[in-house]
Amino acid sequence: MASKRGKQTVRGMFLSMAVATAAAGFVYIFVPHDENANPVEAIDYRVELLTARRAAPYPIVAPDGLAKEWKPTSVRYESEAGNSWHLGFLDPEGKYVAVEQSTSQAKKYVTEVSQDAKDTGRTQQVAGEAWQHWKGDKYDALVRHGKDVTTVVTGSASTERLAEMAAALKAS
Repeated sequence: MASKRGKQTVRGMFLSMAVATAAAGFVYIFVPHDENANPVEAIDYRVELLTARRAAPYPIVAPDGLAKEWKPTSVRYESEAGNSWHLGFLDPEGKYVAVEQSTSQAKKYVTEVSQDAKDTGRTQQVAGEAWQHWKGDKYDALVRHGKDVTTVVTGSASTERLAEMAAALKAS
């Protein structure tokens, strides 16, 4: 009797899986979907940029002259969090690049915004300025220390794209 019940259980599980697979296949085939659609919408960050430039105790930077394929995706200024400025983009290949600035303690801040990247001890010349190169498992970063502010260009994009963003940065 036990073996007959076991066969029925296995048969029932098999039939349940077959029905679930058929339903999933039906949904996939007949429900419209666009595999090439990019769900991330570009934002207009001009108002936030102007507001941050009025509020920040340092010159806020933003890119000027990037190709139109760069898509701005996020922006924020937080005075209570070390006067931190964030501007996020997707590069033309769809990789993430962020511009980060803050008056917070530099080493801790860079480690945080670069997802635990480490200083390689190397520098890279970008638009005539030396930027420290940080390397991480998730993000790499280019870092420049100013008098009262640390500027970080970080993300999953290539070092070349990070440098392209860094070269485009302008303060008002």
